[in-house]
Amino acid sequence: MNASLILMVIFGLVAILSVIGTVQGFKERNILSIVFNLAAAVIFGGFTIATVVFGGYPATLH
Repeated sequence: MNASLILMVIFGLVAILSVIGTVQGFKERNILSIVFNLAAAVIFGGFTIATVVFGGYPATLH
């Protein structure tokens, strides 16, 4: 298995969990939770998208 594929899966899971955390932060009205979860969702979601765009899915063997 290619390392970029594994990273994409891990980063994607972290992004999904941070979106769930953001929703819970809005329910609890916790500003710090919202800020950190949104930042994590944007960063890890961006890494996931960049890995798919530049690494390809499924990952190509070079």
